[in-house]
Amino acid sequence: MPSDNKIETSVNEAHAAPAPKAADKILDVARDLFYREGIRAIGVDEIVRRAGVTKPSLYRSFPSKDELAASYLRKYDLEFWERFDEAVDAHPGNPRAQIVAFLARIGKRTQRPDYRGCGMTNAAVEYPEHGHPARVVSEANKQELRRRLRSMAAAMGVTDPDTLGDGLLLLIEGAYISGQLFGLSGPAASVARNADLLIEASLKK
Repeated sequence: MPSDNKIETSVNEAHAAPAPKAADKILDVARDLFYREGIRAIGVDEIVRRAGVTKPSLYRSFPSKDELAASYLRKYDLEFWERFDEAVDAHPGNPRAQIVAFLARIGKRTQRPDYRGCGMTNAAVEYPEHGHPARVVSEANKQELRRRLRSMAAAMGVTDPDTLGDGLLLLIEGAYISGQLFGLSGPAASVARNADLLIEASLKK
């Protein structure tokens, strides 16, 4: 008859989380390296070495480094919209508060010592060719953000919602860059306050 210790061990093993698949390990490592160092700066050899997998296993999951970069950005895109939707859900029916809440989170993130801006913006700068897989994902993210900001500006009842939406987008992109340039106590920390001032000025027109 098995001992209690053996039974407990068997139960624990049965409920243990499955080991991550090679593709998941590769994507997690690539995401960290691509964000911190840049996509072009990191080679496939470095990724497989850190992920503890073989190069053939990488290419079975991702046909090319370009596709791996696009997969990283698709995951980044999902997480971006999760954060955006959290700010929206926290202030139902109040687009001004939704935008300010979202930008307040951006302002806080820019103060982290490991902050490297927006992965989408960085990828667009790295890949100027519009058909590149990474560029395609980045452009789609920015176009959707622009659409949402304009729509939210219209919901506020301002006279020129497109201009306000674009102004808010410019503030966001400026925060991404200035957060890397100035770090702690830089202008990006006040991006939410500046957005609220811009909204207020637009509502008075």
